[in-house]
Amino acid sequence: MKFNLKRIDWYIIKQFLGTYVFAILLIISISVVFDINEKIDKFLKPEVPLQAIIMDYYMNFIPYFVNLFSPLFTFIAVIFFTSKLADNSEIIAMLASGMSFRRLMLPYAISAAIIAAASFTLSAFIIPPANSTRIDFQNKYIKNKKKEFARNIQIEVEPGVFAYFDRYDSRPNMGYRFSLEHFEGKKLVSKLTAGSIKYDSLYQWTVIDYMIRDFEGMREHITSGSRKDTTLTIIPADFLISVNDCETMTSPQLATYIERQKTRGIGNIQTFEIEYHKRFASIMAAFILTSIGASLSSRKIKGGMGLNIGIGLGLSFSYILFSTITSTFAINGYVSPMIAAWIPNVLYTFIAIYLYQKAPR
Repeated sequence: MKFNLKRIDWYIIKQFLGTYVFAILLIISISVVFDINEKIDKFLKPEVPLQAIIMDYYMNFIPYFVNLFSPLFTFIAVIFFTSKLADNSEIIAMLASGMSFRRLMLPYAISAAIIAAASFTLSAFIIPPANSTRIDFQNKYIKNKKKEFARNIQIEVEPGVFAYFDRYDSRPNMGYRFSLEHFEGKKLVSKLTAGSIKYDSLYQWTVIDYMIRDFEGMREHITSGSRKDTTLTIIPADFLISVNDCETMTSPQLATYIERQKTRGIGNIQTFEIEYHKRFASIMAAFILTSIGASLSSRKIKGGMGLNIGIGLGLSFSYILFSTITSTFAINGYVSPMIAAWIPNVLYTFIAIYLYQKAPR
């Protein structure tokens, strides 16, 4: 079947996208007011420049929250304007003229595709650098959530070479009770131990008060010294992992980081994997929630538009809640991050199919 966009299609697309933008402007305006009210005591400090508040924080705060709640805005927009069309008997007129409900869904699908493409582009490539600026502002002027200390760090530097830190402090760039073990197969051939180790620059480290034990069969050769410059293909960011770090990486950077950490045997990267898969799952979410919203609100019911909006809000908030629950399960290791990101979409796909079948024909 060949579809050609007609005047009614452009009308629905404009109504959809216009309502979507209006909902975003309304909710974000309220969010900014509440955020200013919450942080006003921090903003009024003399060391916090007004330009940084506006340009570094809020100019990056707004697109972040717009994209974060894009599925909710999409659902609200569909529910609102479709209920209005149904309440005015416009959908009845369209169906009575011979247009099928399947054909009616074409402009909805096009609008959802525009939103999904824009949302993915923002989350995958544009927002992460902006988040880096916003989070730096928060760490500097509001509350520092950057991880600066870690204990019991074990990391694979390269195949067969393992490093261990009893603790590491990023403020002086110092690690303490450090060891570096080199294996050939299952055989330990060399071990370096040091009282401390200092990070200098990219892959450049200095071990302090060190001892190197080389094993050759039953013989052991010991070398010691006070300081020694060495190259290790690790950096503090490999093990000082903050909660917000995943939000500052583009999708290609996230994929590279996740693969690198897995290769080195580093745990605690579920948050990064969830963020990576959610960016792709959000593409499908736009279509699923659009289908649910259109199918649910296209029928003119006795309760009027308010009932449709109430049911729609309940479904949209349940989607967000379910996404949060599955993410928590993934972080705790109960399910894989990919499954956690896609479970809500799978469940709500069945809801979308059911409502689509019940929609007026």
